[in-house]
Amino acid sequence: MSLKRITVISGKGGTGKTTIAAMLAYLASLEGRVVISDADVDAPNLPILLKVERIETKPYYGMQKARIDRNRCTECGLCEEMCSFDAIKELEVDLKKCEGCRLCYEICPANAIELIDAQAGELYISNTFMGKIVHGLLFPGEENSGKLVTEVKEISQKIAESEECDYLITDGPPGIGCPVIASLNGTDVAVVVAEPTLSAISDFERVVELARRMNIEVKALVNKSTINPELTLKIKEFCGEEEIEVIGEIPYDKSITEQISALQFPFKGNAAEKIEESWNRLKNGID
Repeated sequence: MSLKRITVISGKGGTGKTTIAAMLAYLASLEGRVVISDADVDAPNLPILLKVERIETKPYYGMQKARIDRNRCTECGLCEEMCSFDAIKELEVDLKKCEGCRLCYEICPANAIELIDAQAGELYISNTFMGKIVHGLLFPGEENSGKLVTEVKEISQKIAESEECDYLITDGPPGIGCPVIASLNGTDVAVVVAEPTLSAISDFERVVELARRMNIEVKALVNKSTINPELTLKIKEFCGEEEIEVIGEIPYDKSITEQISALQFPFKGNAAEKIEESWNRLKNGID
């Protein structure tokens, strides 16, 4: 069987996306070889749930930042005066405030500004009882998480190919921004998790549009479907109009929250059984 690449996304946080992704990865591991990637590098929760054993750590470098060469600097003060981020004080650059905009580099009359690589996070390869997981963590206050997500996806793809895996399951970040776009690159199927709340429905529709603009097949999954049956029906009607397959409706199950709090995985109970039914529909649709 060729590699099947599945990315689980949602238009907003709190829909249960990571819970769904973890269970899909577990169910996939019962049938073949799996590599997992956690593309939510701002808040990576999947490694916590899976109690990973880290085997490799790599530094992640984001945008280049400025540094002043004091041997060349004439102390004219122009860089400090023009910096919009107040990152330069007394001819020293505060790397936490520097946004890498390059203005000081361009305007320095003495060419005393150089651009340096600055570590903005870390990337990890870890083991789980299901297989390897690739995940990353962006340091607080750092930006350009889309680039780190891209590195996470590229490494997980290489591992999946080298180990001849059957599935690559990605837990994507919430929203529709750059990190989500990066997580969807190279994906065969996007499983979009929705919950029956007014704000979530709006966000669900937006992320579906994003995936379709990227020419990615979309499957829908309604989580916590029993908390508002009327809005669940509205989600299903939207999917019917857009010809999107709803692979499952997962009822609200308080025991899942309790199992997450206790780091008990794989999950058990009514919701877990419905997720398994959803997985069977999903795999049958992509095999």
